[in-house]
Amino acid sequence: MATAAAAATRRSVFLGVDVGTGSARAGLFDEEGKLLGSASSPIQIWKEGDCVEQSSTDIWHAICAAVKAACSLANITGEDVSGIGFAATCSLVAVDADGSPVTVSWSGDSRRNIIVWMDHRAIKQAKKINSSNFPVLQYCGGAVSPEMQPPKLLWVKENLRESWSLVFRWMDLSDWLSYRATGDDTRSLCTTVCKWTYLGHAHMQQCEKDSRDMEACGWDDDFLEEIGLADLVDGHHAKIGRSVAFPGHPLGTGLTPVAAKELGLIAGTPVGTSLIDAHAGGVGVIESVPDSETEDKENDKEAICHRMVLVCGTSTCHMAVAQSKLFIPGVWGPFWSAMVPEYWLTEGGQSATGALLDHVIENHVASPLLANRAASQSVSVFELLNKMLESLKHDLNTPFLAALTESIHVLPDFHGNRSPLADPQAKGVICGLTLDSSEKRLALLYLATVQSLAYGTRHIVEHCNAHGHKIDTLLACGGLAKNPLFLQEHADIIGCPIILPRESESVLLGAAILGAVAAKKYSSLREAMKAMNAAGLVIHPSNDPRIKKYHDAKYRIFRELYEQQLAQRSIMADALA
Repeated sequence: MATAAAAATRRSVFLGVDVGTGSARAGLFDEEGKLLGSASSPIQIWKEGDCVEQSSTDIWHAICAAVKAACSLANITGEDVSGIGFAATCSLVAVDADGSPVTVSWSGDSRRNIIVWMDHRAIKQAKKINSSNFPVLQYCGGAVSPEMQPPKLLWVKENLRESWSLVFRWMDLSDWLSYRATGDDTRSLCTTVCKWTYLGHAHMQQCEKDSRDMEACGWDDDFLEEIGLADLVDGHHAKIGRSVAFPGHPLGTGLTPVAAKELGLIAGTPVGTSLIDAHAGGVGVIESVPDSETEDKENDKEAICHRMVLVCGTSTCHMAVAQSKLFIPGVWGPFWSAMVPEYWLTEGGQSATGALLDHVIENHVASPLLANRAASQSVSVFELLNKMLESLKHDLNTPFLAALTESIHVLPDFHGNRSPLADPQAKGVICGLTLDSSEKRLALLYLATVQSLAYGTRHIVEHCNAHGHKIDTLLACGGLAKNPLFLQEHADIIGCPIILPRESESVLLGAAILGAVAAKKYSSLREAMKAMNAAGLVIHPSNDPRIKKYHDAKYRIFRELYEQQLAQRSIMADALA
């Protein structure tokens, strides 16, 4: 009886684990979504040309270290943790029948059993798949990206025959994490629908409240056969997923004794079906609206459909949901129940955002000087650049900060264009270069690059709204959402308020929400989101008409830069024909 009473009074703590590109992180949250403590541990990555690889063994060790460190920092014991959720990049994991790694690397190194999300080795295979014109392609904007799993699977089959024959399970990384934790290889509707061309709407008759493992009836066998992956149909799709579940559905009997010991937790702790990291960010943010906005729309299923979440880190994902399916050329989706159960998800994206800002800064001749100055002042390079821009505005007597870039225009497609042009061959453009190599010139180039990313998001928002969405509010999370200049330029350029969540660790919170749903603390993912999301700062667009006029002009030039690139591509193709 005493134990039962203690359990009843014990606080509910939920653990979220997020595996990003460079680290594994763990965060502990209470039932209101407040962060109690977090920790991270670096993970190894191998980059060789278009090939980017990781190790599932290394990642699991990093997770164990991060979980133990977070529990120690928050003074939480294993007994306190009521539920666990995993989120990760949409990288592809290969394991054999024993669960041991199978190499996906030219090197033959068996540790390297993960093709990382950003790997572009399968461009040729993606082109081949897209030439099939199969109906499933309608559900990913008309074309698969080389970052999705079918092209990568086809690449392995064509190039690493021995590995192909050894692999017993191909898994999205977040599904592999929950499998490693529970021994249950049920796949998430998030991963399979967004990255594997699985048709989630095959389950539209099933609702989240009756959550269970569902037989995977959404695979298109004709498509798999047509593109050369017929062997994945064998054994009721055993290698790629025989059963699927809504995000947050409790897996197996919770943590296995082995995984519990490795993590420093208790066997049997509920584990929720996983999410891709960006989608976990969406779950951790999309209900973070000020109370005044929810009062009159509390039961309004439509309110959530006016929001777009920007998960902005190395790259940026743009997430919006709708009650009906909207086909939008060049934008991924519509994906049924891939983020919020029973809603259709539209997913736009920019392949390089934080990565592009780093690239522009680090490849400038003034970068070492700037880095030293930032270090001596104990501030980030971004903070120093933002301060320099304020000084420049004052010194040059510019009417407003954005106007400093009137003669510099950037097209940010340095890693292709994911949305809304779906052109992996697009290239970056910087227009307005001079012989000036000073720090001040770098500050202007940085500002123009930030603006170009915002014009790219404006293009995505306008394109989605032109095809049936009603987006009028943005919610932002991720590393770039900590940069006030990045946020204000986005608000001014898109003309929408940007809401920041109370908790900055939105992806970890989204993962922890999966644990809360698995533990039956909340009856649905939406209920958990409403309870555990909360709004923080709101950034409003400028109401100065001069700023709007300026950005409208620069946006027009931004759009023209791509049109000019297409024309130039055509001229050169003719010359070489």
